[in-house]
Amino acid sequence: MSTEFRDLLKKVGSGSHTSKPLTREEAAIAGRLMLNQTATPAQIGAFLIAHRIKRPVPAELAGLLDAYADLGPILPPIQHPHPLVVLGCPYDGRSRTAPVTPITALMLAAANVPTLLHGGDRMPTKYGLPFVDIWQHWGLPLDQLNLVQVHTLLQRTHFGFVHLPRHFPAAHALVAYREEIGKRPPLATIELMWCPYEGNAHVVSGFVHPPTEVLARETFALQNQTSFTTVKGMEGSCDLPFSRTAIIGMAQPDGHFERLLLHPNDYGFGNKDVPMGTETDYLEQLSAVLLGKPDPLTETAIWNGGFYLWRFGVCNTIEEGFGKAKDLLSSGAVEAKLAEVKAALHP
Repeated sequence: MSTEFRDLLKKVGSGSHTSKPLTREEAAIAGRLMLNQTATPAQIGAFLIAHRIKRPVPAELAGLLDAYADLGPILPPIQHPHPLVVLGCPYDGRSRTAPVTPITALMLAAANVPTLLHGGDRMPTKYGLPFVDIWQHWGLPLDQLNLVQVHTLLQRTHFGFVHLPRHFPAAHALVAYREEIGKRPPLATIELMWCPYEGNAHVVSGFVHPPTEVLARETFALQNQTSFTTVKGMEGSCDLPFSRTAIIGMAQPDGHFERLLLHPNDYGFGNKDVPMGTETDYLEQLSAVLLGKPDPLTETAIWNGGFYLWRFGVCNTIEEGFGKAKDLLSSGAVEAKLAEVKAALHP
């Protein structure tokens, strides 16, 4: 048993009237003690549920991110003039709406914007479709690469993926607690903001509940992460919805922050999110999207891709972004990028 961890647990778990938030330094210590298994399973489980009930504050999230930076994988910078884009989505996947984040990542890479995603395998509490299953469907064994190979792939193709079980087993060892406590712990929140990259990066953080965005903004400030985008996306992902106005927060390196509200009807798009259906049908549907064929999911990919192409400076206006996204799909450029990644993995 760790007496040091027990003292931190007592601080956050003493009840609504006497519990106190941890300092950033204390949260970093707690994170390291959990990741290196110095804390016992009983202590870790108690901390995670107590911390969820108390609700984390930005300093605590920043401290946990410090622990991830200390003990987790960090990819060295690649040689590229554009900041790397990191797309942060919930690790427990999607179960209600069809994701297009992988298409967005390939589209950005095809437009010469280096893009990195990260995630795990099937994960509680939702056990939705994870990114790794989509990569495997496309014949991309990204979960088998070591970090050197991930960095090489990112440098060569401008596309990469950090796999939690393979590249951060200490964090993956904490996944089982999500099933045992039946709730997402605060670790699920920092995954939305985690940047496993050493160079200049722009982090996109999906969220569901408005308080999460406030936490993200204040945590990014403590981390000196000045370039970021927050998206009230489908199921907390980075995917902009059709069924409601997209609520987006955009921060610039100079500290300026603005709110952007985008409604698909204003740009000629529909108003219904594409349901997941069966995962088999969805994975087959992706083939049509890669070719730019008429399909509701293709429209979703254009809606998302167009916004991100504009956000990251490929296009001067959002309208130009939608046209560029459509052209990248219909011309086969996105499919060619997938083929390039596959060739790099299977020389």
